[in-house]
Amino acid sequence: MSNEYRHVLVAVDLTKDSHKVLERAMQIADRNKAKLSIMHTLEPLGFAYGGDIPMDLTSIQDQLDEHAKQRLAEIAETHVSSENQHVLVGMPDTEIHRFSEEHDVDLIVVGSHGRHGFALLLGSTSTGVLHGARCDVLAVRVGAKSEE
Repeated sequence: MSNEYRHVLVAVDLTKDSHKVLERAMQIADRNKAKLSIMHTLEPLGFAYGGDIPMDLTSIQDQLDEHAKQRLAEIAETHVSSENQHVLVGMPDTEIHRFSEEHDVDLIVVGSHGRHGFALLLGSTSTGVLHGARCDVLAVRVGAKSEE
């Protein structure tokens, strides 16, 4: 088995820190001549708002989806081709794992805020990604105190 990565997935939250996470993933992908994919996961509105709102949230979900795709395209710009930019709806760690397995990802790169005390060193999404991943996971430190 070779030590080189062949498919690097960078999972971003669409904040300004996403550029830093993508940059780190690009360095690794370039060094390994690997495919680079970028994704963002939108939580379904039913989860976000408790699920018992008596209205159709489909059009709002569609607008959020469209906005996320535009924002992801801005972040990915010239670095990741549009067919390798993905916005998925679901729980972030679950969708990241599913995508990784379906697309033979061998490195997942996520941002880690690490500012919730020792117990939540990585933050909930990066911790969830780490625990269920079948491949390597790199947590890139973001959101340093000087930037907050």
